Amino acid sequence: MDDARGLLTWGGRTGPALQAVIALVRIVGYAVVGLLVFTGGPVATSTRVVQLVVYCVIGLGIVGWNLLDLRPALFPHRGRVEPLLLGTLTAAGGLGCTLPHGDPLVAFGVTAAATAGSEIGMVAGWSVLGTGVLAIEIGAALYGDGLGTLLGYPLLLVVGLLIGHNRRAFRIAAEQSAAVLAQAEELQAEQRRSEVLDERTRIAREIHDVLAHSLGALGIQIQVARAVLTDQQDIDRAVEILATAQRMAAEGLVETRRAVHALRTDALPLAREIARAAETHTRNHGAEIDLDIVGEPRTLPPDATLALLRIVQEALVNAAKHAPGRPVALRLESTAQLTRITVANALPEGGDTQPAAPAAGVGGGYGLIGMRERLRLLNGTLAAGPADGRWTVTAEFPHGDATSTAPNGRMTA
Repeated sequence: MDDARGLLTWGGRTGPALQAVIALVRIVGYAVVGLLVFTGGPVATSTRVVQLVVYCVIGLGIVGWNLLDLRPALFPHRGRVEPLLLGTLTAAGGLGCTLPHGDPLVAFGVTAAATAGSEIGMVAGWSVLGTGVLAIEIGAALYGDGLGTLLGYPLLLVVGLLIGHNRRAFRIAAEQSAAVLAQAEELQAEQRRSEVLDERTRIAREIHDVLAHSLGALGIQIQVARAVLTDQQDIDRAVEILATAQRMAAEGLVETRRAVHALRTDALPLAREIARAAETHTRNHGAEIDLDIVGEPRTLPPDATLALLRIVQEALVNAAKHAPGRPVALRLESTAQLTRITVANALPEGGDTQPAAPAAGVGGGYGLIGMRERLRLLNGTLAAGPADGRWTVTAEFPHGDATSTAPNGRMTA
């Protein structure tokens, strides 16, 4: 499109091949116009001299114009040379069209004016137009041309300039559209990269939480088995504990599969999953769990369901590690505004605070950090700390509009 417009206006900064064609068109057009002018009929000698001078000036201008396009390296200051060249062509074409049989010469003035409107600034373009109009008016006055010459030819130059301005505006709009499109594609690529990173983070969080829960509980059983063997030399009891550890390892594999499945499916029933986690904890660790479900459980988004379930599992593992065999109170409360989960276990005897490890989490110290990250993404809140002789973890997830992802969600700890 841009190349075609450049061909039509005998201008435009196009490719080398098309510029060569345009240069050839200028030369052919110059020859044809010369033939029309000098075979149009007899004229006075002085007028013929002026015609020859004007024609030669136009020829030199076309040579310079072609060199400007085909050999731009010869003109390091194109911004200064181009307006002068176009002004000269417009003035020569304007003066030539006022001579007898010189009407075809106006084509060079119109072409130069159109190129000026397209390729140089607005002020310089209108200056080129003014030069051409002034040359027409002077020539018309000298040779006694009529009103048609005085008004018609300047109007042609104005039309040429406006066509050039329109082409320039179209080209600028096309360039801006291309830039906007490139920016949009870049933003889409960044968004895709961000989505991939978010998904990787989500998968990493799920893998960590599942493994931390399973391996943490398994580590407790192995520690107990070693203690039974080294302190009590009770092989039967140790075998029983190791059998339990083996069963827990199998359950861990099942839990891992469930986590992968949960990443691909819709919302899990939170109440059922929490009850299952409580039952598994009691079976593996022999600790009594008082499960209390208050209100009608809400159907939560999958991310929220998984986040609350992982928090329950992390809190239960910490309770088994730091207060083994002690009862745990687990409460799921659903209201119109939020879903709240509270996990409370008795503190170890002889201490008024939970040891530092639970706050850091099992197996690498990322348990509580993982809880915080999950709830931060969901605009939830988390509180963990000692109170009334118990270590209590409370997680709250708001319903309604508050369930949308918020990167700066409120957190307490």
